[in-house]
Order: sequence, then structure tokens, then C-alpha cells
Amino acid sequence: IFCTTLGGDERRVDSRTIFVGHRSGPNNEAFIPPKFCDNRIVSSKYTVWNFLPKNLFEQFRRIANFYFLIIFLVQVMTGFVSVTNATDFVLFLGYEDWLRHKADSEVNKYPVTVLEDGRRIRKESEKIKVGDVVEVEEDETFPCDLILLQSSRDDGTCFVTTASLDGESNHKTHYTVPDAEKDLETLNATIECEQPQPDLYKVCGCFVTNLSDVLNTQKISGVAVYTGMETKMALNYQGKSQKRSAVEKSINAFLLVYLCILVSKALVCTTLKYVWQSKPGQDEPWYNEKTQREKDTNQYLKMFTDFLSFMVLFNFIIPVSMYVTVEMQKFLGSLFITWDKDFFDPEIKEGALVNTSDLNEELGQVEYVFTDKTGTLTQNNMEFIECCIDGIQYSYHDNSSEVDGFCVTDGPEREELFLRALCLCHTVQVKESTEQGQDQVDGLTDQVDGLEVLQPPQEQRGFIASSPDEVALVKGAMRYGFTFLGLESKTMKILNSNNDIEMYELLHVLNFDPVRRRMSVIVRSRSGETLLFCKGADSSIFPRVRQEEVERIRMHVERNATEGYRTLCVAYKYLSADEYAQADAGLREARLALQDRDEKLMAVYNQVETDMSLIGATAVEDRLQEQAAETMEALQGAGMKVWVLTGDKMETAKSTCYACRLFQRNTELLELTVRTLEDGGRRREERLHELLIEYHKKAVQDAPPVRAGVTRSWSSASQDYGFIIDGATLSMVLNSASDSNSSLYKNLFLQICQNCTAVLCCRMAPLQKAQIVKMVKNSKGSPITLSIGDGANDVSMILEAHVGIGIKGKEGRQAVRNSDYAIPKLKHLKKLLLAHGHLYYVRIAHLVQYFFYKNLCFILPQFLYQFFCGYSQQPLYDAAYLTMYNICFTSMPILAYSLLEQHICIGALLDNATLYRQIAKNAMLRWGPFIYWTLLGTFHGLVFFFGVRFLFSNPALQDNGQVFGNWSYGTIVFTVLVFTVTLKLALDTRHWTWINHFVIWGSLAFYVFFSFFWGGIIWPFLRQQRLYFVFANMLSSVSAWLVIILLILLSLLPEILFGVFRKPRGPHSRQVKLKQTHTHTHIFTLL
Repeated sequence: IFCTTLGGDERRVDSRTIFVGHRSGPNNEAFIPPKFCDNRIVSSKYTVWNFLPKNLFEQFRRIANFYFLIIFLVQVMTGFVSVTNATDFVLFLGYEDWLRHKADSEVNKYPVTVLEDGRRIRKESEKIKVGDVVEVEEDETFPCDLILLQSSRDDGTCFVTTASLDGESNHKTHYTVPDAEKDLETLNATIECEQPQPDLYKVCGCFVTNLSDVLNTQKISGVAVYTGMETKMALNYQGKSQKRSAVEKSINAFLLVYLCILVSKALVCTTLKYVWQSKPGQDEPWYNEKTQREKDTNQYLKMFTDFLSFMVLFNFIIPVSMYVTVEMQKFLGSLFITWDKDFFDPEIKEGALVNTSDLNEELGQVEYVFTDKTGTLTQNNMEFIECCIDGIQYSYHDNSSEVDGFCVTDGPEREELFLRALCLCHTVQVKESTEQGQDQVDGLTDQVDGLEVLQPPQEQRGFIASSPDEVALVKGAMRYGFTFLGLESKTMKILNSNNDIEMYELLHVLNFDPVRRRMSVIVRSRSGETLLFCKGADSSIFPRVRQEEVERIRMHVERNATEGYRTLCVAYKYLSADEYAQADAGLREARLALQDRDEKLMAVYNQVETDMSLIGATAVEDRLQEQAAETMEALQGAGMKVWVLTGDKMETAKSTCYACRLFQRNTELLELTVRTLEDGGRRREERLHELLIEYHKKAVQDAPPVRAGVTRSWSSASQDYGFIIDGATLSMVLNSASDSNSSLYKNLFLQICQNCTAVLCCRMAPLQKAQIVKMVKNSKGSPITLSIGDGANDVSMILEAHVGIGIKGKEGRQAVRNSDYAIPKLKHLKKLLLAHGHLYYVRIAHLVQYFFYKNLCFILPQFLYQFFCGYSQQPLYDAAYLTMYNICFTSMPILAYSLLEQHICIGALLDNATLYRQIAKNAMLRWGPFIYWTLLGTFHGLVFFFGVRFLFSNPALQDNGQVFGNWSYGTIVFTVLVFTVTLKLALDTRHWTWINHFVIWGSLAFYVFFSFFWGGIIWPFLRQQRLYFVFANMLSSVSAWLVIILLILLSLLPEILFGVFRKPRGPHSRQVKLKQTHTHTHIFTLL
């Protein structure tokens, strides 16, 4: 039985038994093959069978769609079907889901090699079964979760990159199962391992996880243990759900208000109709006697029919066309993101990509930004900057040294010892790229000491390591003349500055872990000396070396740390024969332990790594993405909280946060990690409770109240806090043994994080990233969240957040495919949010409010008209006007406004990030602005109706003494309505283009032309032509002209006066004032 348990305190779970190659145990035992999940990957949402019911359910989650369906059915029952309502109700097909089906098919049909009955068979990935022995060649992706059985390398190792899982593009070394038979065709073995679970860092067994890539190994063979939807990657996949923007939720709320207004109007008119008809002679006048069928109709049924008729008559108050216009605005507006030349990246020759246009306005409402580190904030390209040996600084770029005055180096022996430590204290492997390169390395390593050889250029030598900083240190040693040639048969070879080859036997590797924060190697030189070389964080190394040596290095370490560099201290120790024998025995015993292995190894490590001698320190820079620091500063200036969620180590992630200016020099870090939980010497649960209470008191209770709109740079008097937590501690917070404690811990953790300027979560599994996003998303106030990442490990949090951003990086395109928006670089996020997001929100918020306003103006005169027509459901407007109002006369100006409006220029939005705060928390779609627009629509509707009624108080309005009829009355009201709502939009426009001029003035001209054309011809397909020559006769009356102009000016006068006397406020008032002055002058000139 091959079983390796990583960690001793994990909860025991049920195990599964796997027969390698599907070969049973002893022949006398009955073999019943167990049933496991197949290897098909399913990320799609719909199938052929469930598409219709599921899609209908999604569509009817929108209240408007359900309402429009009911109104459409009522119109069919009453015999009056609106063209607008009938054509606007559509189902949106699952095109995006079809793309997911296509992507799943590519993965499931990928060809793989499987060993069956001694033969190598090529089959599709989806046909792999648990127990199959799978061959994977170099640079191929693992099709499922494997246990490594065989490698083409002599030492039984292979190198794997897990960028798709945890975001680390570093190379990890994996070992074959010890003592396994080399001939896999005859291997008869059983594997015991735990049931599938999503934690990437706690496993039972030796795993090579799917969606990893094998490197620097020609071929490996492994047995499939988890397949399909039971793999680590699939268990960390967050299913794609329907995302709804805050604007859509506001529209639903406003819709309910207008639905109540609609029902109230219908009830009032129905009630008053029967009250009026109850008077003698009103129900059945002599000129309109009832038929026998009408007399026999049930009174309550007739009342209900009248109620439905009024509902149909007034249903235009709820703008059906608004949803069509919103969808058009979102789709066409998303093209502006795609076309933005600032988003084009010449390296990959691609620009931005929009996968979901429904969330454009959500880009202007983001409150929390969750970002990955590797490949998102950084390029994952570490570079050796400088080193310090015994107080002397060595900077490669200027080949000079700087003496800080602590001491003088003992000579070149210490420098060479330091460089040897860099060449030996690591787990780096030399990359075997070509056979020629392999021959060159072998040729070098076969030479005897003292023979000069040519040092290969640095760029021709590739390295593979579990951490990029290890490669940076090895390359840094190469700059000073010490080249690591590779590891072969436990022998490490170095080419020194004299071109001599030095050989060291690698005895033990004391691996890095986040608690110790250091790693060591024990090597033996040719002369027989046994040395321990150790490198790690200063806080981990300083207590274990001679204290008189610490002051030589401390100044350099502190300075480099403040500059954002990743610093490591280097120490060494000579081991006597007895010391090594004791350490060797302790390490072997601890590694064979089945229980509490980590604790026993830790005790031996701590015992060996004592009384060391400090040599120096290194400074390594993890190259940030272009303009990463400026982007993070801009987001924080805009009022967003930035959280870094990474699967990387804490030290590396912390250095990145400093380099990105998320953590400042005066930021006090509150650390909640496994290391801090073990500092107190008590149970982890007790220590966790104590630290949470302490941090809550410090960051929440004792913190001064933060005034709205005050950024960190303006409030320097108060203490800034940064919070750090790792994956193991987060599991304790979210999954405490006690439910009451879990709720308490979660609330304390969330309050602490919300009061910190930045939060760093390291060693996160993909599902943990999604859990954090979900926790913040569902917290008080329901803040809008945004997740950004570039790898498959970021897909879960991208899908969980309100807005998901994928970066077109080096870790595949899974994040891009599952994101709502994709951008080439992190720097593009600034313009995407501060410019595009800001403008999209302002545009669509104005569009929504304007639509409700103009339809209230449209239908209120119709409601008031019922009081003067005996509540007979007589329409005020002609049917053509009812249909064309929202389709042609008023639709194009607001669509152009919602696509082109820039109330503040893009340059000002990018330069002043605080402008983003002015629209935060859905500021333009709150109840205050909604009530303002509703009252404005009511005022205009009253002015339109009663202003024209005042005109009709004069019985003779034409030169020939004839009077106007009811259709003339409605046409005058409609003319004032169309001109007023269009000119209102013109007054609101700040950014004029030729398109705005064309659609605004063109819409008004089209209305006049259509009215003449519709009323000037006898149409044979119409039974009755109500507007025949009505519009021409109306314009022949001077009184009608006067009333139309006066009512338009009277309606717009408050808006004009408000715009003239309003004083701009805020930090951009000068820019806005100049822009408004120019715009208003332009508008008045046009008027």
C-alpha cells in the first residue's frame, strides 16, 4: 500500500481503494471493480433537455418580463395588441453556454496515452477511468489527478508547474512512489487514498494534480486516482451563475412603484366610472342604448373587464421599450471598450474583450477589488538586485561596493563562502533543453578540478525551481563568477570564479515552510567537511545566529525591505561528525513517522539550525506589472478596498504589497497566520480567539471614525492597518468546530478587514478565494465586488464576484473565458473603472430615470383625460402616436446620449480618482433622484394637459370659426410632449457630437414630417382615419402655435434657471464650470 500523509492533524475521512491498472489482488480473492466518476469535465449550464425551462426561469426572474407577458395576454384577450409589446418580448438564447460546451468538448476529446494489457493505447481524455496508468510527455497537461509511478529521469523525479491551480508558475519537484516496480506492465498494487476534497495543500497520498504541466522530464507514468468532476481543479470550480447588476435591481424596484401607480389609476378610473354611471341617465343615455347581451352580462365581470381595459390603456407608463434600449445600450456600449486603443497591447497584439455586456454600469460601482498576485500584480520575474556580505553592499549594476561602517570583511574567503551558499542552498535544477545542452553540461562536470573551461553565457542556461527567487539567487551568484552546474546522483556541482569545478554531496534538504520561513541544506565537500547552509527571512535567521553579527546586516535588510525588495539572510554552520550523525538519525526517523510527521521534522530542523554564523543578505525584486503601483493607488483613491488573494507564500506576497504601495512604511500589519497562532504556546483555537479580539479592539473599537470621502493620504494622523491571513487560518475562521464561534470569528474577521486599508490573503486555495469574495459580497450593505486574475485558479473568485476581470497573461485563457471582461494588462483596469465604468453608470442611470420620466409625461394626460370623457377608455392619442412615441420619436436621442455622453472628460476622470466616489453606492438611482424625476414628470404632464385645456376654453381657434375636436386636442398635447422631453434631454447633454445633433433635431423633424404624412393621405388599409388633416389644421391656428411654444418654455423654464444659477461643487468644479459654460452657451445658441 502506498500512502503518504502530509500533515498529522487533519481530520480522517473515508478512503478509497484503487487497483493500479485494474489488476485485482491475489487470485483467490473475488475482484469487484469499484465505480468511480468518469473523466468528463462539465462547465456548461444548459443541456438540450433543460434549456427551455431553465432559460424561462432565468428570464422571469426579471419582474418586467413577467409583467410584459401578462400585459401581452391581456391585450390579446381585449383585442388590442401593441406592436411594441408584442415584438419586445423575446428569449435570449444561451450563446455563451454553447461556447462553454465547445470548450468542454475540446478538453474531453484531448488525446492521451494509457497503458492497457502491456500496450500503449491512445484514447480520449473523457474515457480515462480511475486506476488507469496514464503516460504524460514533456510540456503536456495532466488529464486528471495522478500518483507518480515512473519517470524517465534516473533519480525518479519530475518537475511540474501548477500555475492553473494555485497561480504559481514555479516548478515543483515530485518523486515517484518509493520501491515501486519499474515494469508497470506487471505491477500489481493497491492504493489507499482519501475521498476527493478541494484542499490543494492537504492531501493523503503523493499527488500530481491535473491541469499541471510536466517539465524537464521526457515522460512520466502515473495512476489516475481522481477523475472528471472529482479532481482538485473541478472541486475548486465555482459554477457560473446569472449575474444581475445593481441598476437592474433598481429598475425592478422602480417598476414596482410604477406598477402600483398603474393599478391605482386603473382602480380609480374603474371606480369613478361606475360612480358616474350610477347617476340617473348616465348609464344608458338615449343616444347609446345597451344591447341585450350587454344587459345580460354579469356586473362584476364587466367591472373586471373595464379594469383590464384601463390597465391596457395606461400600460405605457411602464416603458417596455426601455428594456430594449437598455439592452442595445449595453451591447453597443461594450463595443467602445473593445475599440479603445488604450487597451491594445502590442506584445500580444490584442485589446480588451467583453464577454458579458450586462455589467457595464457595474464597473462604476465597485467597492471591493480582489486581485491575484502572480501574473496580475507581478510579472513573476524575480531579479537579483544586490547583496550584503559582512556589512558591505555589492550592487551588480554599477560593480561597486559601499561600506556602511559596521566592519570590514575578512577577505575573499567570506565572499566565496557566501556565493557557495547561494549556489548550494536551494532546490534548483538545471534545465535540460536540448541534447547538445546536456552534452555540454556532462562535458563540464566530467572535468577534474583545476581544468579551465568556458563558462556558458547566462542566457543560455535555464533553471527549474520551486520558487522564482531561488532562480534569481542562483543567477545572481553567476554574475559574481559562481555557476551552479546541476545536481546528479546526489552530487551538486559548482563552477567557481577560477573556472574550477567543485563537487558537494547533498546529504539532506530541510525544506522551506511558512512557519519556519527558512530552508537549509546539509552538504559534504570533497575534503570531508560537513556544512549546513541556511537562508530565510531575517526574523527567522537573526535569533539563530550570533547576535554580534546581526548588526552588520540589519541596516541593509531594513532598507531593502522598505524599498519593496524581497530580502533573505544567509547563514552557515560546520557540523562535526557527531552532530551530523545525530541530525541524520533524527531526520530519518521523523520522515518515516506515520503520525505527527510535520511536528517531528520541525523539532529536528529547529535543533540543527542553531548557533549558525551569519554571512550576509540578498535583495531580490519581483518585477511588478507595468504601472501596478499607480493603478492600486488610483483604485484606493477612488474609495475601493483592495484585497490580494494569492496561493503564494506570505513573504513574497507581502513584498509585493509593499511594492504596489498597498502597504505603506507606516502601515501596522495585523498578522493572523499559522506562525502567529503557534507563538503563544497554546491551542490554536484559543490563540485565534485571542488575536481576533485584540485586532478588533485595535482596528475597529479604538480606531477614530472615518469621515466620508477621506482617503488614506489625507488622514495621515490616524494609524493605517494592513491585515494578513493564510489559508489554514482562514479555514479555522470559516469552519470552526463550534457554530457559535464560527459566526463570531467570521464577524470579527470581516469587521477587522473592512477597517484596514489593504488585506493580504496568502496560501489560498481557489475555493477559499471564492469563499472570501462571497463573504464580503453578502456582508452588510451588499457591496459591489470585482475579482481580477489571470489563471485557472482565479476562475472561482472571478465567477463569484459581481464583476469578473480576466487578464490575458501567460497562464492560459481559462480566466479570460470565464470572465465578464478581459484586459491585456493590470494597468488597463484604471481606465476601465474610473473612465468607462463611471461614464457607463452615469449614462444608464440617466437613461432609466429619463425613460420613466418621459413615459409618465406621456400617460398622465391620458389619465386626466378620462375625467372629461366619462371614463369611457377613450384614448387621447391616435394609435400611431401610441406606437411610434417610444419606437421612433423619443428613442434615438436617449440612445445616443447613453452611448456618447461625457459629463466630465475622460482625462479629468483619470487624473482625479475621487470623482468616482460621487456615483458610489448607486447614487443616481436612489429614491431621492427617482422621486425628483417622478415629480418632474408629474409637473410636465399637468402643464401639458391643463395648458392645452386652457387653450380650448376659447371655442373658436381657427380663422373660419370652426372648433378643434378631441383628436386635435390630443395632437397638440402630444406635440408639446415630444418637443419638451426631447429638448429636456438636449439641456442635459454636456458632450455634443454630430450624432447628438442629428438624432435630437432629426427626431423632432421626423415627428413633424410623419404627422403631415400620416394625416395627409387617405390610407386604404385603415377602417377609420382619425388624424386626417388634423395636424395641418392645427398648425394653421396662431393660437395653437402660441400655446405650443409657451407650454414648452414653461415646462423647461425651471430646468433652464436651475442650470444657469447652479454653482459647481467639488474638486473638479473649475473644470466642470468651464465645460458647462461652454455647453450651455452652445445650447442656447442652438435654441
